Amino acid sequence: MIPDNFGALEKGFSSTNAKVFVLPVGYEGTVTYGKGASKGPKAMIEASKNMELYDEELDSEPYLAGIHTLNDLSVKKDNVEKAIEKVENSVKNWINKNKFPVVLGGEHSISLGAVRAFKEKFNDLSVLQIDAHSDLRDSYDKSKFNHACVMRRIVELCPIVQVGIRSQDISEVEFIKEKKLKNIFYAKDIYDNDRWFDKAIGGLSSNVYLTIDLDGLDPSIMPSTGTPEPGGLSWYGLLKFLRKVFSEKNIVGFDVVELAPNKNNVAPDFMAAKLVYKIIGYKFKK
Repeated sequence: MIPDNFGALEKGFSSTNAKVFVLPVGYEGTVTYGKGASKGPKAMIEASKNMELYDEELDSEPYLAGIHTLNDLSVKKDNVEKAIEKVENSVKNWINKNKFPVVLGGEHSISLGAVRAFKEKFNDLSVLQIDAHSDLRDSYDKSKFNHACVMRRIVELCPIVQVGIRSQDISEVEFIKEKKLKNIFYAKDIYDNDRWFDKAIGGLSSNVYLTIDLDGLDPSIMPSTGTPEPGGLSWYGLLKFLRKVFSEKNIVGFDVVELAPNKNNVAPDFMAAKLVYKIIGYKFKK
């Protein structure tokens, strides 16, 4: 029987002795357009069971660091604040045990819980966001914790760098101007070059939490999201940037969120799983 965990790893590499702890959070309570993010974590884990575990780019096998997959963090759909709190408590627990947490979403609102946990440990924390949307609304659909508000709550905690942005509300634009937020890299300016890499990385502190909303990627390769926006990042372009980030900063944890799987097209599920595995490889490359 194939092991039911990320990467389909045998016990020797998937036990609680592992360095990496994968936390699936199939929470989906505030989405307002395409549905299905609650099934994202399971789809990523299922796809990961079919990955080759050798990485040709890194010439290594990232799973050797050990990847332990936790049970899905169950939260009632109508309580986003409780979901955020449960993520915070779980991530805090694994940080305190010197594990490297990887959160699989689920909707983007859950990232706030992870950032809260890391902020308690790292005073100089900053957050690198890969996303199509700014997510800087103060409130949306009568909630300050809606997935459209997650970065507004995070920027109240620590500095942020936003990459791939191409969809905003006018209130977000006004907030950016009011707060003089400079580290926003719009997709229209970065899609065909890497001249922005150093500036983006320069906006980060030493310790960085990485949050990846999969709609940051172009929908031609990542259509399985609730709010796909044209003009996103490419696979190799994103990997090239992330590898440079990992070479210069200490990434303390990350999440990959907003996969809304489509049973008729599993390629995006596989891409999301591969992205998670790639990032683990960047972190633990010997």
